[in-house]
Amino acid sequence: MSETTRHPFLEGLSKHRGSPATILVIFGASGDLTARKLIPAVFNLGLDNLLPTEFRLVGFGRKPVENGEFRKSAREALEEFSRRPLDEQLWRNLEKRFCYHAGSYDDPKAFAELAKLIAGLQKEADREMQLVFYISTPPNVFETIIENLGSSGLAAHTVGGKGGAKVIIEKPFGKDLDSARRLNRVIARNFREDQVYRIDHYLGKETVQNLLVARFANAIFEPVWNRQYVDCVQITVAEEVGVGSRGGYYDQSGALRDMIQNHTMQLLSLIAMEPPVSLSPESIRDEKVKVLKGVRPLNLSADESGDVVRARYAEGLVKGRRVPGYMQEENIPADSATETYAAMRLEINNWRWQGVPFYLRSGKRMARRVSEIAIQFKQPPGNLFSNSKQFDLAPNTLVIQVQPDEGMTLLANSKIPGLETRTQPVKMHFRYATTFGSNTPEAYERLILDAMVGDSTLFIRGDETEASWKLITPILEDWRECGERGLVDYAAGSWGPLEAERLLWQRNHVWRRPGV
Repeated sequence: MSETTRHPFLEGLSKHRGSPATILVIFGASGDLTARKLIPAVFNLGLDNLLPTEFRLVGFGRKPVENGEFRKSAREALEEFSRRPLDEQLWRNLEKRFCYHAGSYDDPKAFAELAKLIAGLQKEADREMQLVFYISTPPNVFETIIENLGSSGLAAHTVGGKGGAKVIIEKPFGKDLDSARRLNRVIARNFREDQVYRIDHYLGKETVQNLLVARFANAIFEPVWNRQYVDCVQITVAEEVGVGSRGGYYDQSGALRDMIQNHTMQLLSLIAMEPPVSLSPESIRDEKVKVLKGVRPLNLSADESGDVVRARYAEGLVKGRRVPGYMQEENIPADSATETYAAMRLEINNWRWQGVPFYLRSGKRMARRVSEIAIQFKQPPGNLFSNSKQFDLAPNTLVIQVQPDEGMTLLANSKIPGLETRTQPVKMHFRYATTFGSNTPEAYERLILDAMVGDSTLFIRGDETEASWKLITPILEDWRECGERGLVDYAAGSWGPLEAERLLWQRNHVWRRPGV
């Protein structure tokens, strides 16, 4: 952009979706998430003219930092992590709106001083501005920050006589059902539910948002989205990386808490939900909660009849490179019984899905990084092409890929050109990058914007978090009692242990190899 070209945001021409003047306060401003995701998200919203013209950002952290130093680190974060190059003109205007406030999260005085800082920013802007608090800190201080926002009066801050301050809360939201309920009670003492935005960044991904459109805006899908036509549903969230330097933290979490309880259960609820009565946030969130409440209690037996498998990666090859096993990673206790892989078989007790197995799996050090949902349809009755020697057939499968290459694939069967009748499966691809361009907005851009404008569709409601934990907590308690009993190994670079394959064999199914 040339020096003579004015950016629309600088001229007060932002095309935001109705956000009032906003002060965004980020707790944990010196953290990795702020540098990698939050600062770049704010900057890219500015590039797209989606910030309100009166916007301020306050970084709150324990470490004393001068405003100039905070702005310098923000610029460095943009240069390294932004999906688009730094726009000097926009940055010069935006950096003046950034400031930093140092204080301890458990110090009421720090929050009183924050309130004074906010009052000064509003006086400078000559208007009252909505407050959006983003809690991007370790979970052990969530409750402390929320209580101090309430006692300082910042939680009750209103704009134009309606609503109040908003609070965005990062995952993990609790570590089990009791802790999630306790955190919800703390929130309820200080904020109304409509002020609270529990974030799971998976819900901000384009393909996840497209699930509602794919299902309910296309007449070809919804009529077959049920037990009459669907044979099984497989949801895979796989990572190539190991725990790295996060071993000490990860060992207190594990795959079930880290991925299954949040990301994977969100994908399950969106794919299995009933059509909402409208696109209003509460209509959609009501249907998601119904799915979670309808999941049949799991069989936690450690034998082959059980619905759950846990494992941890052993030494193996990832992309031709030998990597250590979990127990050889840094900061892993010698007596650790933490899983790096979890798989489960679920059934939903309702009219639409009765008898259809949903298979969920997530793990580290797997063959490739991929997140996908695969809806596998039943074979046609009385199949005319049952001679397997002549006809290569595969079940029709709709694959929704969430990452890394966002898009959809439909697997169908086709005749091979030639004088004799032979068949083979073929794929019909749709990819966001090739259809709409590769510069897709990051999930955090969408989610921060939605919170500013008050759209809670892509955020998790309190009863939804508890419904998810109600399903997961009995598994955690059973594993804690069992110790290492039932914990199996899988080679790094593989798709998981043999026991996870048996989970599907019992229903005459096999795991898909994502990308194949």
